[in-house]
Amino acid sequence: MGRGSGQRPVSDSSTPRPTRAPRETRSAGLEPLAVLPVFVPLRGKRVVLAGSSGGAPWKVKVLAAAGAHVDVYAPEPSDELRGVPGEIVDGTVTLHERPWTADDLWGAAFCVGAMEDEVDAVAFVAAARATGAIVNAVDRPHLCDVKFGAIVNRSPLVVGISTEGAAPVFGQTVRARIEAMLPRGFARWMAAARDWREQVTGRFPGFADRRFFWERFTERAFAEPDRTPEADDLAELLGETEAAPKGGAVTLVGAGPGDAELLTLKALRALRNADVILYDDLVAPAILDYARREARTMLVGKTGHGPSCRQDDINALMVQLAKSGKQVVRLKSGDPLVFGRAGEEIEACRQAGIPVTVVPGVSAAQGAAASLGLSLTHRDAARRLQYVTGHDRKGGLPEDLNWSALGDSSVTTVVYMPKRTLGALLARAVEEGLAPETPALLVFNATRPNQAVVRGTAADLADKVEAAGLEGPALLMVGRALAEAEEGRVAEVERVAS
Repeated sequence: MGRGSGQRPVSDSSTPRPTRAPRETRSAGLEPLAVLPVFVPLRGKRVVLAGSSGGAPWKVKVLAAAGAHVDVYAPEPSDELRGVPGEIVDGTVTLHERPWTADDLWGAAFCVGAMEDEVDAVAFVAAARATGAIVNAVDRPHLCDVKFGAIVNRSPLVVGISTEGAAPVFGQTVRARIEAMLPRGFARWMAAARDWREQVTGRFPGFADRRFFWERFTERAFAEPDRTPEADDLAELLGETEAAPKGGAVTLVGAGPGDAELLTLKALRALRNADVILYDDLVAPAILDYARREARTMLVGKTGHGPSCRQDDINALMVQLAKSGKQVVRLKSGDPLVFGRAGEEIEACRQAGIPVTVVPGVSAAQGAAASLGLSLTHRDAARRLQYVTGHDRKGGLPEDLNWSALGDSSVTTVVYMPKRTLGALLARAVEEGLAPETPALLVFNATRPNQAVVRGTAADLADKVEAAGLEGPALLMVGRALAEAEEGRVAEVERVAS
């Protein structure tokens, strides 16, 4: 690193950081839907199917499985269609071996045309619509009010899948994957949920208590999907709900460095249980999609050297919401216990008498190392791993860093928030004994689609970073262990995705 980059000026750390107030945010909502997935209750209702095309037998079986009374009109039914009445598992099927008439359609909730001829299908659809029925025409999507999709049946849990005709084989493959993922025993748990719902609602008029019950119910179902839930399960779940702490609480949750798939199961549970989520700018938007639709989301952003909410304001808001009975999630990028100011927020809750728990997350260092395929503690190159912060409370280079430790080339050093002081930090480390040729890299937007890496040495990395002109949260890594990741690499700036 040249002398100029080693002495790169640092902004005046005494300049007050611009502030902003916490503000409520709204989800952008759903992406455009090709079709609206709705479910039609047919139990005890009359359904008409006219025709005997190849798809007719399966449609009759599905309609009857939904508990419908199905009248089938077919002057020349196939042998397969004739056999359907003896194969149904629910509902009823009556086969009329004659053409349909308009009078046959009155009183039907759902009418299905299974004709080979387009003209016949058009006539049937028009007559059925005149009665006010929902209409489907087999293999003629342009005539349909609704369409059948692929089904995964764990009734009363039912999953419907549609590709809107774009790729039926793909839809069937998705169905097969979901079939493999959902244990068949879920049907027994769903039946128990249906049988217990009225009792649970009567016992717990408050929404929070009912939600607690059904969350614990769901955990049991996933833990033991293949057994039949019994009365003891109901009694235990009711008891757990009665004994559960009442009132508001705060949970500090680590959102990981960016990739939503790095969320822990416990973090997902906390998000789904939250009434209010207070989140930082660096939390990936996709992570908020895991929250309950009813949850409020509030941006309490803290960005390095940019407009940020005051920590005192965040603490006060968090406590106020919890005191009002809300389940509050304080959602932080990475791990909240690693340079996330968790200590101040935990202390604020404890002083206010608010229950507070912490759900750790994948740290930025872990995520960045994993995305690079890099071992931070390679036994041939690193005897120690250390995390430090790149700036102090005022934004300048911390004077109380252990410079002898930072000057040790046998240590892997990870520096959080290093951009503003990068040149001065590396220059000082070299002065304190760090070998100038020690591998160093700066990772921008770790684990995100726009992740980028600038590679160099302790001597030249700062100049390369300045030349690259990259933006986003950054993490500095220095140490001989990084040499293992350098083999075969040529580019000084590596962009994982554009």
